[in-house]
Amino acid sequence: MPPLIGDVKRTLTPGQNPFWHHAHRELFLAERNGEVVGRICATVDYNYNTYHESAIGFFGFFESENSLDTARALFTAAADFVQAQGMKLLYGPANPSLNDEAGMLIEPFTGAPYIKMSYNPAYYPALLEECGFTRVKDLYAYEIPLDQPVPEKLVRVMQALKRRPDLVVRPVDLNNLKRDLGFIKEIYNDAWSKNWDFAPMTEAEIDDLARQLKPLIRPEICPMVFYQNEPAGMCIALPDYNQLLKSIGGKLFPLGWLKFLRYKNRITRARLWALGIKRKFHNLGFDALLYYESFMGAKKLGFTEGEVSWILEDNLAIIRPILMWGGKPYRTYRVYQLQLEPPAG
Repeated sequence: MPPLIGDVKRTLTPGQNPFWHHAHRELFLAERNGEVVGRICATVDYNYNTYHESAIGFFGFFESENSLDTARALFTAAADFVQAQGMKLLYGPANPSLNDEAGMLIEPFTGAPYIKMSYNPAYYPALLEECGFTRVKDLYAYEIPLDQPVPEKLVRVMQALKRRPDLVVRPVDLNNLKRDLGFIKEIYNDAWSKNWDFAPMTEAEIDDLARQLKPLIRPEICPMVFYQNEPAGMCIALPDYNQLLKSIGGKLFPLGWLKFLRYKNRITRARLWALGIKRKFHNLGFDALLYYESFMGAKKLGFTEGEVSWILEDNLAIIRPILMWGGKPYRTYRVYQLQLEPPAG
């Protein structure tokens, strides 16, 4: 599934991607006899480390031939770079951060990845483990059939919740996307604040997210909840544009854009990318309501397959409602770590 080459370039370019305002990176290629056989990006995110009081570097954008020597050379280069910046651990993959594509696919290796989800050959995990990496966290993807009927009892409960006078549920407003992304940032920085992968987003990153998402968003599957006039929860689901991107070879121009416009209404899959509830509003049913609104919106748009991803392996508060909606875990991604100095003692 080739990514859009222009998006990858922009992601990696300081001055274009605001992530690099608070992060530093180095890019490495592995060559043999003049032929490129591997690549890696080494990153130090100062915001992440300040927030977590940690000393963790990241690797990402890793590609390699099936050669332990090549992989070891790439990981050594990345480790040396982040260690020179004072880092004690190397995490990855993160492209370039845990707010972006993250995790290495462990199983299964069948089927195409959904939008903004990673993919890799089956031999990659063995290369990492041979280079000394160990598991730090698993991330799960859940498949949900969208053509299943919604139980009548659940519909009644959700409709009753929506009728509360102090509660407003509405879709993201594309005409006021910057305003709504401000609400989303407020919810995100609260709902995710204690999560293992969290790093606060800056205003510049929110603006950049608006630029990326505006042409992709379908408001029908991006509901927001306001309780007593306060933003309380949000859900962002995206049509699986990978179904189109696969056929245009990573380039929108000169003809890829025409294919994109012509076939975008033939997408049959959607990915629930983010769902969060402010912590003080937990256990009020708002998470179930957001799942319901997104689910019904996806059915209205004619989607038949869905994925909820990625979910931290120990985030039981989110996993329970996914299972209630008939979700089944079907893909596992892994974040690895490499110790860069001997452990104390």
